[in-house]
Amino acid sequence: MKKHHSIFAIEKMCKVLKVSKSGYYHWLNRKPSPRQVDEQQALKLIKEIHQESKRRYGSPKITYELKK
Repeated sequence: MKKHHSIFAIEKMCKVLKVSKSGYYHWLNRKPSPRQVDEQQALKLIKEIHQESKRRYGSPKITYELKK
């Protein structure tokens, strides 16, 4: 819905998808969960390790580096 809000009215999309407008806006403005924050941090570290290795390390070596 967020992607298409410039084309279609939020109210119409909510009606078609059987979602309340307030529920949609609540979902849109939610804070990331602790798990999402952890996953974002892990992904950042993985990307850093991969870039530092000049994109040579695969998952086994990246896992090893993360465990150090």
